[in-house]
Amino acid sequence: MQETLETWEIFSALADEAQAPAPGAIYPATPLAAGFAEVAQLIEADLGIEIAFLEADGWDTHAGQRGASGTLARLLGQLASALAAFGIDLGEQLADVCVLIMSEFGRMVAENRSGGTDHRHATPMLVPGGTLRGGRVAGIWPGLAPGQLFKVRGLAVTADFRSLFGEIADPHLGNHNIAALFPRFHPAANPPPGVIA
Repeated sequence: MQETLETWEIFSALADEAQAPAPGAIYPATPLAAGFAEVAQLIEADLGIEIAFLEADGWDTHAGQRGASGTLARLLGQLASALAAFGIDLGEQLADVCVLIMSEFGRMVAENRSGGTDHRHATPMLVPGGTLRGGRVAGIWPGLAPGQLFKVRGLAVTADFRSLFGEIADPHLGNHNIAALFPRFHPAANPPPGVIA
């Protein structure tokens, strides 16, 4: 409880002294963007923050995705705008930050009868940040041909998410022992995808 109260005092003081985002960093009016703005303030305050977690709702799009003008496009646009503002806000500090974007489940490749996509196994993860070999698809891309899909409708699982988490945890958190971080995970059977420069 004492640690909680001390943390509350730190955050309260930070809120009182909050600085405006950097020029050009325009966060959209969404809960996710507000979260990115708060994380940027914590990083800029140099409080020793190592990990921050944000959650975004609304991605379970079983119906009405409607292509480039639908729900999924709107959510992706909000995410992109929040990330862009976050990057501008941090400026040179972004070189020390890694953002990992993932979903707890994948989606079907093809639309269902409701114009949405249902749950499947694999999902891509996005990793924007400063110390990455970016601009490419890392790991194994299974393809979208019928024979390349998992159980006809979903992307094939080609990597364990813990291999990516472990690769990021090594340089960013100084944790060289992935097995301690993820018990029962076998790094030798799941090589990292190679996103760190």
